[in-house]
Amino acid sequence: MMLSMPRSFNAATAVAALKERGIESIMVTGDNWKTARSVAAACGITRVHAEASPEEKAKIIKDLQSQASPRSVNTFIQTVVAMIGDGINDAPSLASADVAMAIGAGTDIAIEAADFVLMHADLYTVVNAVDISRKTFRQIRQNYIWALGYNSVTIPLAAGVFYPSIQVPPWLASILMAFSSISVVLASLSLTKKCSSANLGRGVGHGSTHASMTRVKVIHN
Repeated sequence: MMLSMPRSFNAATAVAALKERGIESIMVTGDNWKTARSVAAACGITRVHAEASPEEKAKIIKDLQSQASPRSVNTFIQTVVAMIGDGINDAPSLASADVAMAIGAGTDIAIEAADFVLMHADLYTVVNAVDISRKTFRQIRQNYIWALGYNSVTIPLAAGVFYPSIQVPPWLASILMAFSSISVVLASLSLTKKCSSANLGRGVGHGSTHASMTRVKVIHN
């Protein structure tokens, strides 16, 4: 994941949390090397690119995207790059990233180039976004598995495949089919509780973690 923005008071905590989730952080900034190294050391970031122009930031993203993901074994899997920025100079790199995040307090052009906006100037909301996205995709997979298993049993029953050995009244068949959709909706609605119940003690909206290993690179400014 790439961030290009001023260091916030909890940047080091956010970087550490991202690392726990298998996400590598990289700083890319237009500031001088002395300032960049100082901020990177305070945040726990080891890979730094300083004195980078907007075009150079975009090129760094392209270079990262051309690298193989750690998940690559027998086939090439492209590294996923997320960019977080808030300035005019970040617009080209935000447009180049696989996932572009802008800070709500940032410039309009950065917000326009982003895929979604973080409403708080708090880097830990990035961790929250990662957690929510992983929980969401996990729930989607669970819904597909549940619906496939449930429908593979109930559709033949409702269609009378096992008639006359097993007879299902029309009213019961209707309830069984409706229950499939209702259960998926209820399971999806449970995401709200899942995301809020794993509060990390860092204020509203901070969630828990999943053990999924996604290679994302972060650029701080």
